[in-house]
Parts: sequence; C-alpha cells; structure tokens
Amino acid sequence: MKRYFPIYIFAFLAMLSMVSCHSDKKKETINKPFVHGQYIIPYRNGDSLIIAHKAKMLDKKFKHLRRLTGFNGVVLYAEKGRIIFKKAYGYRNVRRRRIPLRTGDAFQLASGSKMFSAMAIMILKYEGKIDYDTDIRHYLPDFPYPDITLRLLMNHRSGLPRYMSLAQKEWKDKRKPMDNDAMLRLLETYHPDRYFAPNTGFHYCNTNYALLANIVEAVTHMHFENFIKQKIFQPLHMDSSFVYNMRGLDKVPLYVEKGVPGYYRKGWRWREMTNDYLNGVLGDKNVYCSVEDLYKFDRSLDEFTLLPDSIIHEAFVPGSPHYWRRHDNYGFGWRIRGEMDSTVYHFGWWKGFRSFNIRDMKHHKTLIVLTNTDRGPGSINFWNIIKSDTLPLGNAVRLKIKEN
Repeated sequence: MKRYFPIYIFAFLAMLSMVSCHSDKKKETINKPFVHGQYIIPYRNGDSLIIAHKAKMLDKKFKHLRRLTGFNGVVLYAEKGRIIFKKAYGYRNVRRRRIPLRTGDAFQLASGSKMFSAMAIMILKYEGKIDYDTDIRHYLPDFPYPDITLRLLMNHRSGLPRYMSLAQKEWKDKRKPMDNDAMLRLLETYHPDRYFAPNTGFHYCNTNYALLANIVEAVTHMHFENFIKQKIFQPLHMDSSFVYNMRGLDKVPLYVEKGVPGYYRKGWRWREMTNDYLNGVLGDKNVYCSVEDLYKFDRSLDEFTLLPDSIIHEAFVPGSPHYWRRHDNYGFGWRIRGEMDSTVYHFGWWKGFRSFNIRDMKHHKTLIVLTNTDRGPGSINFWNIIKSDTLPLGNAVRLKIKEN
C-alpha cells in the first residue's frame, strides 16, 4: 500500500486541477455581463440562487394572498435592472374561473394612467411647445378659471372642482359617452365654485389630469390616445398597451371589449363590470397596460429613453409644502412617499380594477401589481415587499455610447 501511495496522491491532485479548470470556465460564463438597453447588468456568482430564493418567497406570499383575500391579478417585481419575479394568479373571467390570466394581459390602470398624461406634457415641454407656468387659457381660450397653470394641474394645486360630480348632476343622458370636450363645456357652462384659490392648497382631483388631455390635443392637433401611442407606447415597444376611448360612439357599449374585463363583488358573487359614460373622458384614467409594458416604461425613466434626466427629474420633485395632515406629496403624475427616501408610487381604483405601482429609486426596486377585481389585498402587503431587504446584486452600469 505504501508503494502505491504517491500514485494516489498524484491522481488526486490531477483531479483537483481538472475540477479547478472546469470551475474557472464556469465562473467566466456566470460573470459575463448582460446588456440591457443602455446599461450593463453584471452578474456575479450566486445571483441566480439569490433571485430564485426571492422569487420563491414572493410566490409563496401571493399564493397566500390569493387564499386569504381572493387576489386575482398579475405581479412583477424587479431589482437593480433585472426582473426577479413575474407571475399571473387567477382568471380573466373571475365569475366562472375561466381563462387564466397571463403576464402580457392589459389591465385598466385607473389613476395609474396619470403618469402617462404627465409624461405627455413633459414631452411637449421638452419639444418647446408648452410652458409649465403659463396660464392654460393660452391653450384653452374659453376655460372659465384664471391663474391655472400646467404645473398647478400636475401638482393638484389648482383648486378646481370635480368634473365627475358636475357630470353626475348635469350630464342628463348617461347612456351617451361624455368626452373631454363635453367635460370642458360643462365647466364653461356651469362654472362651479373652486375648492380654493390657485396654488393655496392641495386637492387630488381628476379634473386636473383630464384637462391635460384637452391641452395635449389643443397643442398637437392630435387625438390624445394617438399622441400617447406615437410618443410613448411605440418608442418603448409597449405593444399590448392602449388608451381606451369611445370616440365617435353615440351610445355607451355594455362592456369594454378590449383588455381584461373588470369585476365587482355583489353579495357572494362576482359580476362583470359594465361600461360607463365617464370612460369617454381621458387623461385621468383609461390607459390599459400589462405588467411587462409598465416595466418597460419604468426602465425608460432610469435609462432616459424618452426624455433626458433633467426633465425626468422634475416628475419626482414635491409640488406642495409638507403639512402635518399629509405625509406624502405629489409630483408630475407620481405620489412621493414622505417617510421613504426617493420612493414614488401611484395606485388606481376604477370600475372593477385596482393598480399598484411603486418605485424605490434609492434601492432600485420596482413592484407592479394589476388586478381586475374591486376587492383584494391592501397596499400594506405591497409596501412590505418594497421595504424588505435589498438583494445583494450588482447595480446596472450605464454604457458610454459614442456618437457618430
């Protein structure tokens, strides 16, 4: 045995050398960076295990929420420029539990649509076609309220009355769609009192963002939905996204035929939500997106695909002083979380849909949750995900692109 011992040692060392070489080659493959848009995302050993563990935890959480609250929707969670988790739970037909949801399905964003209306105005500002601090009567000459600017509309500091309350009272035929022009005529005709003088308070009001759509059309001579498609959806390849409208219709269709249908609970049964005459008004709602398309939009805010950093940054600047009654603030189409550094979000609720979009810009986290039911888990569940430990992954590094 002693005579053959050196041979065993030699064989053992040779085997270790082979394993080491194989390991080095494997390491080179794992460390190869992934190019995303204008960014390089470096991958380190163990990243895939970390991501898989986080995904497993998130799946467990949303399965629990489905059992506990009936959660029916689609989820996308990303960190540091990469998608960690993406999955659909439940059905398009909630009542009959038919047709499973897919991550590419388009949902009504409700008030989550406001970020696109604000982006449209920011694009026009960048193109030199509007000014944030000009009286909007420069664009809408018959508008009955003075001293209202685009900045005040986007920051919800105009003090304007709610068009939905006015329409409920004065729009006589609820079977006929009411569009943005009709909304503007109602304001001009009845001129209801404002809540306060311009720029003296904050009042979240859908009228502000509906008027942004009027101004986009007045300035560009394009339909609002076409402008959004041409300037945002197409450049970002948001192929499943659209702005629902009833342009040219004399009667409100019974249901919205495009996108995922919304459902509401009546007693112990789910019922499909019927259409509504207010769905003819754009700007404050009616953008339909998938979680995948919303993430493309999210990445564009970091990669400055549509606008430069100096313009994008303004969307996340608080528009109002802090008051003791209100911890959060509002920028251009985004709420700004007061207790969390560099965190913005927007939620939406409308006609059988709820949407949740949270961006932690300091830790590079994004959570998008879209549902087609009017009931389900509360937002605290989603805030807990955002506040959880940041994954030890490499940050995306911006590429230096040489101009020809």
